[in-house]
Amino acid sequence: MFSQNPFAEVSASVPPVLIQAFVIIMVILVIAGTAFDVIHKKSAKYFSESWRRSKENGSKQVSGSEVVSLALQTAVSEVLTSSEFCNPNRRIAHLLTMYGLVVHVVATAALVFGYPAMADAGIWPLLWHLGALAVCVGGYWFWFFIRVDVAAEGNSPFRVIRADLFILSLLASATLALIWSAVQAAGTSVGSYIFFGLYLAANAVLFGGVPWSKFAHMFFKPAAAVQKHVAEASGARDNLPPPADQPEQFGLGIKRELPRHY
Repeated sequence: MFSQNPFAEVSASVPPVLIQAFVIIMVILVIAGTAFDVIHKKSAKYFSESWRRSKENGSKQVSGSEVVSLALQTAVSEVLTSSEFCNPNRRIAHLLTMYGLVVHVVATAALVFGYPAMADAGIWPLLWHLGALAVCVGGYWFWFFIRVDVAAEGNSPFRVIRADLFILSLLASATLALIWSAVQAAGTSVGSYIFFGLYLAANAVLFGGVPWSKFAHMFFKPAAAVQKHVAEASGARDNLPPPADQPEQFGLGIKRELPRHY
């Protein structure tokens, strides 16, 4: 199972070009959905205005090289290792899900475009299965045990809202990928095509539902983190009040006073 290309057997009845076209359409949907999300939520305008305020309110000018350095530090610290998570369990679950998704997507592209009809596709089938498995481990761990409304607020893990579309469709995609591969390895032809169809449907929801899910959040979050670090480096606090130990005039001419117990 783990060493066989799951797309190879399907290619006997479904032309590889159709599966390749499906993958390309999913990529287009992500790009279009993210662009729509940016326009609809005015994210680009927000970042632009926030960046301008930081430059105006900053006490020092941040050079281009410093911005690049801060962006690289943010990528290593907050994107690649998710250091912003204080809860170690949440951090591990997030990393498992994130890297599992990346590996699964890259392996899918390699199998679909590089080995569309070859059962033996080197290490890619193993990576495809391990990526899906990592998504399931991290995603289900988060869904049932780590979510704030479940772990802290005591809500049922089966309570679903629209914001859950991303994680649920991602889990459906990874779970159905593994089930499809297992059923196919067992030699159940009809069941294999049923689960393959469900796998495609889950991916259509995952990548086509970007405007209504948190999928685009993975692009906005790094940008927001970089903007925050640049603002801090410039000495600007954007629209936040000054620290408690630095009372000063702000907003409507009101002078902030130190607390009496300070």
